[in-house]
Amino acid sequence: MERRRFMQLAGLAGVSTIAAANALESKDAKTIAYSVKGFTCITCAVGLETLLRQEKGVLKAEASYPGASVVIHYDSAKVNPDQLKGYIAEMGFTATEKHA
Repeated sequence: MERRRFMQLAGLAGVSTIAAANALESKDAKTIAYSVKGFTCITCAVGLETLLRQEKGVLKAEASYPGASVVIHYDSAKVNPDQLKGYIAEMGFTATEKHA
């Protein structure tokens, strides 16, 4: 995705933290971690985090530019790991699942 378009989307996205906090306690709440390729600055990580929070089923996202990673808390009844990877790819990044 063009950097300008990415930045526009990131600037328009808002965050609903109260609803997400309550949803994290759901029985369907899961967590997944990805290594991310394509970050060129901290704005990339913050933008990815912000945009992921807007996707259906994403409860919380925590991206790290220095760590080139993102941890996503999601509702498994609404979204699956392949869809999450797809969201990341749509934003111009490549995600590889981290295994514990």
